[in-house]
Amino acid sequence: MRLSLLCLSLSVLAMPSCANGGEKRAAQPAASAPAAPAPVPTVKPRVKLTTSYGPIVVELEPGLAPVTVANFLRYVKEGHYAGTIFHRVIPGFMIQGGGFTEDMTEKATHSPIQNEAPATYVAGLKNSRGTIAMARMEDPQSATAQFYINTVDNPALDYKAPTTSGYGYCAFGRVVEGLEVVDKIEKVRTVWRRGMQDVPEYALRIKGAEVLPEK
Repeated sequence: MRLSLLCLSLSVLAMPSCANGGEKRAAQPAASAPAAPAPVPTVKPRVKLTTSYGPIVVELEPGLAPVTVANFLRYVKEGHYAGTIFHRVIPGFMIQGGGFTEDMTEKATHSPIQNEAPATYVAGLKNSRGTIAMARMEDPQSATAQFYINTVDNPALDYKAPTTSGYGYCAFGRVVEGLEVVDKIEKVRTVWRRGMQDVPEYALRIKGAEVLPEK
């Protein structure tokens, strides 16, 4: 947690000076310090995921999860998500994608990133309905490209303690358009495929991902 530095302003008392034969001049008020510039608002980028069920637009939170957002945007700009699928769908829980192609081949990724769940949780960005978060392995610091979208509030996925079981999953944005598309995807029939369960029977494609122009 950052500590705010409180600046204490001291009033300066001007002593009267003598001039023109001892005539007293009125004390002049001390010059006020220039006003501090207004803080520049953090731009919240938006990314559109074009899926076979329709578009989903997510608004990201770089001010709360800078490492995670930068990582996600890197994959978007590199075209990583085009041609991937939502490979894990669990009703009443979440939809997960961004890692496998339609033939269930896992795509190569960059190195894992820092898990920012402790900071985002404290800031109030949690695994609630409609938020997008990073999927990972058992190791809390193992997230790469895969993400999921919560279809309900999932407090069990939030940060609780700096342990393997309590570290949680980092939410880094939320769906601002297309939540109805997420709900449709959540309801599809799933099967076992290549040793994985909860795989949609018919491929739910992510046709592309793009950063939208700033408004």
